[in-house]
Amino acid sequence: MQPRRAPLSLNVLIVGAGIGGLSTGFLLGRAGHNVTILEAASELGEVGAGIQVTPNMTRLLIRWGAGERLKGVAVVPQMLNLRRYSDGEMVGWKLWGDNLERDHGAPYYHIHRADLQRILLDLAKPFVNIRLNSKVQKVDPSLPTVTLESGETLKADLIIGADGLNSRLRDIVVGHPDKPTPTGDATYRALIPTGPMMKDPDLRQLLDEGSVNVWMGPGRHIVSYCVRNKKEYNLVMIHPCKGTNETARPVDTAIMRSDFTGFEPRVQKMLSLVPSTLLWSLMDREPLDTWIHSAGKVCLLGDACHPMLPYRAQGSAMAVEDAAVLGNLLSRISSPNELTPLLRAYQSIRHARASATQMDSRMNRHIFHLPDGPQQEARDASMRAAMEEARKEARADDADGCVGSANLWGDRNRNRQAFDYDADKAVEEWLKENELGEMIV
Repeated sequence: MQPRRAPLSLNVLIVGAGIGGLSTGFLLGRAGHNVTILEAASELGEVGAGIQVTPNMTRLLIRWGAGERLKGVAVVPQMLNLRRYSDGEMVGWKLWGDNLERDHGAPYYHIHRADLQRILLDLAKPFVNIRLNSKVQKVDPSLPTVTLESGETLKADLIIGADGLNSRLRDIVVGHPDKPTPTGDATYRALIPTGPMMKDPDLRQLLDEGSVNVWMGPGRHIVSYCVRNKKEYNLVMIHPCKGTNETARPVDTAIMRSDFTGFEPRVQKMLSLVPSTLLWSLMDREPLDTWIHSAGKVCLLGDACHPMLPYRAQGSAMAVEDAAVLGNLLSRISSPNELTPLLRAYQSIRHARASATQMDSRMNRHIFHLPDGPQQEARDASMRAAMEEARKEARADDADGCVGSANLWGDRNRNRQAFDYDADKAVEEWLKENELGEMIV
């Protein structure tokens, strides 16, 4: 798909230089809009750890020209293993590797978040002005203008809130303070150098097979996989926590280990190798009715309007899909009168999918965290049945697709819904079906 240049050039302010903000800035700037990204941080650093980049996201990044750079820093997961926490028994399994690319038309990668952000930053830099140390203090949505903490006021034709879970722009769109809700869970994130793991036969097996491993336990679970060409091993450890809305707080590794004392020996060995860890509170929000301010010149994107709990690996993918849809639509604008209708088209295309994905992410939290007992036994039985079907599929035998399985990753229909989605095709379909599309196509 050749980049389209907008007949009308807009002055756009994007609040937030994360994955969604950089993606949007790249697409709008490439389309000829004058884009400034406002970032409160003093630098774009290495915050976070591993991230799963699913086919619905990689197809867009490849289309934008980032395919070779992604491939250079990514790891292709070969299998998904779902395990009991106490003894490591495998109750769920799915062959991934090249099969995911074959089935969904784009690869599935594991990557360090900082590597992905660097790729997006390099894409965006030629097309945008990025201003660090630019914390937004006030927004007037009718003009619209942004006033920074420094007192400087900036005017634009459009303001996009890509400022994450604790978005200030969300309050403007909603019309009142709108705080996220604590889930009662938090996540430790950590990276282990793979060198020490290679010296232990039990841990080396985890590296050699190149799998995603998920240990499911009462009220908590662990996800692990390789990043950075298998030089580092990523751990995401979700557990109950009373703290609320904490972001990247350092935690003593002894405290982290104490939250997973009942987990199997391999987990204990891995946790003993963790050099340091950061804690994030897991907060949630209900889907918004609208992502657009009534004045029609301010809109939201990514976690600012639909934050995802990390149980379906779709948070970044949804932000990138949002960027693709908004960028595609605004590459067609030829009159200021089209701005608000195009923003409404963006919401129309994206709202139902993003809201449904939020619900799927919540479902996996319940499935992974069941206490030992009848419900857990039924879950494991459902996953074992899906594992047998997955093995048939791997042998090229007939399989039933595991529809309705407790293993959402093994449900063929759910995977198609998540991974086959093409944001640019969704725009093309909307344009064919709507009167506005006839005017701007």
